[in-house]
Amino acid sequence: MCRWLAYTGSPIRLEDLLTRPSHSLVDQSFGARQLYLPGAPMTTMFRHHAWPTNGDGFGIGWYGDREFPGQYRDVRPAWSDHNLQRLAEQISSPMFLAHVRAALGGTISRVNCHPFQYGRWLFQYNGEIGGFSKVKRALTFDVAPELYPCIEGNADTELVFYLALTYGLDDDPKTALAKAVGRVERARAEAGVEEPFVACIAAANGDRIYAVRYSSDKNSHTLYHSVGALTLTAGDGGDPIALPADGRIVVSEPLELEYRRSHWVELPEWSITTLQAGREPIVEDFVPIPV
Repeated sequence: MCRWLAYTGSPIRLEDLLTRPSHSLVDQSFGARQLYLPGAPMTTMFRHHAWPTNGDGFGIGWYGDREFPGQYRDVRPAWSDHNLQRLAEQISSPMFLAHVRAALGGTISRVNCHPFQYGRWLFQYNGEIGGFSKVKRALTFDVAPELYPCIEGNADTELVFYLALTYGLDDDPKTALAKAVGRVERARAEAGVEEPFVACIAAANGDRIYAVRYSSDKNSHTLYHSVGALTLTAGDGGDPIALPADGRIVVSEPLELEYRRSHWVELPEWSITTLQAGREPIVEDFVPIPV
């Protein structure tokens, strides 16, 4: 069970979300707390789940003054990587993505760690393609020939990213993501796969973040966006962490152990949310497009 976050707004240090809050992403790497159970009401889903640790690697991707984002990934657990701590203390960015991994599919290697990067895009998700081994070949053949050589690993997430790029992520991100998910669903149906496709997706291009909450059976993993200016509780008991008024965050689970529900809105099933600095998140229905 992976956990991730994405931020856009006035520049902040990465540590303000990655390491300092009481339930920071690094804290979630060894103590994630939220997961949906089939048939359970949305408002009651809070428990220690079957994969409480996400120690199979991590990654961060951030935007600065270059035409492409920076990236740092490793296979060590996020909680034990001192380089991550030092980088997070120093790097400030107006938009960044971060991910801690539980390797349910694919091998444990740096090239399989999220977020994945191509051009201006960063891409990550929490989930997996059910029966991936049965559909991997068919999906791979649909990747544009000019993009195929850029695939470095064997994770399902990277393949979905390159499908979205193939279907026009640069020109129409929402449609491209819907087509990528639709292509996966067609492959599952044709292969007779019963296990669902589950994917809470974040795709960013330096201007906007697109967050998708989806699963074939509508029992998705949790996903939230922040509301207004946040002040987060520090995990070390120090001063609270005041975030910019124009800051917008989307997370697998809130960044505080004790959080106010009014500060975090749980995204609906089968939805896509567009986040831009200083603007209210736009939440729309998400429907896969068969291709």
